[in-house]
Amino acid sequence: MKRSTDRFLTTHTGSLPRPADLVTMMYAKESGVPVEPKALGARIKAAVAEVVEKQVAAGVDLVNDGEMSKPSYATYIKDRLDGFGGTGNTFHYQDLDEFPSLRDRVFGDPGRSRRKTPACNAPIKVRDHAAAVTDVANLTAALKGKKDVEGFMSAASPGVVSLFFRNDHYKDHETYLYAIADAMREEYEAVAKAGFTLQIDCPDLGMGRHIQYADLDMKEFRKRIAVHVEALNHATSNIPVEQLRMHLCWGNYEGPHHCDVPLADIVDIVFKARPHAISLEAANPRHAHEYTLFETVKLPEGKVLIPGVLESKSNFIEHPELIAQRIGRYADLVGRENVVAGSDCGYGTWVGQAAVDPDVVWAKLAAMAEGARIASRKYWK
Repeated sequence: MKRSTDRFLTTHTGSLPRPADLVTMMYAKESGVPVEPKALGARIKAAVAEVVEKQVAAGVDLVNDGEMSKPSYATYIKDRLDGFGGTGNTFHYQDLDEFPSLRDRVFGDPGRSRRKTPACNAPIKVRDHAAAVTDVANLTAALKGKKDVEGFMSAASPGVVSLFFRNDHYKDHETYLYAIADAMREEYEAVAKAGFTLQIDCPDLGMGRHIQYADLDMKEFRKRIAVHVEALNHATSNIPVEQLRMHLCWGNYEGPHHCDVPLADIVDIVFKARPHAISLEAANPRHAHEYTLFETVKLPEGKVLIPGVLESKSNFIEHPELIAQRIGRYADLVGRENVVAGSDCGYGTWVGQAAVDPDVVWAKLAAMAEGARIASRKYWK
């Protein structure tokens, strides 16, 4: 992944708003309504070209396909892997227990309410070998002729797959994790082979605490996510660390988040993951203060931070001066060359998710680019 050498670079977490007609097509597909594959494929390819143009116009340096082909950053794997045909999973959000009205609103989100999460009930293996290759081809075509930008693509981590899809087949959790890891390896390596940076999405390391593992004490939770990191490292073992980044997330929903595990309690385990760049929430009201952790915790040699300088659930457009301040907080603590500006999470986590108006999303990304320019003038004179 490109690193800052003479200015602060900008990127985002992965998912971006999908065109309304593509949302309609993907809703239909998820509901079992016949959708002509060639027509859907052509619309996805066009949407990737459109979303790349918008990122470039906003001033984003490290761009992606916006996850146009995926119903969500994690549940897309049910369409690519065999083994997921069981009953749907249910989810318990510990932080929403005290707020039942808010819980109903969160679970009633148009995208979240439509998600399909069938349990694993058979051996896992790759079913659709062409899907990742097609994703790569679409982004490659969209980037043709684009100068001074670099591409990345995101993929679900073994751990987050295990979070969304209950294990009803394998003898234990670790066996299940490694079965997922072995199956996902093909997609990971297809992205890397194309020359793109691979982002592994790892909400299991943060969000997993209050959704999947709320019943474990901290010691047992840390043991569990350590295994998740080991499975991630196993799955990416053939990819250079410099071509890997990971996203650490506590859940992209507008909830209280008062049960979020502190970054301080897991950061040492996160640092053991192979990816050299770590994208993390750093703008929202629950995690904006955690930059101070790096006053006492040293960033390992070779690691890069991608702190969120844009909140992903608010229609406020952050002031560029605030963005510059947020960038500067991290630059002062870990070094200017080790900071890339990003977003807290995605703006299209689920197809149809509309927490932030699409036009506001592009304005937020443009504000981030301006904030990075302001910070760069201070740190690279």
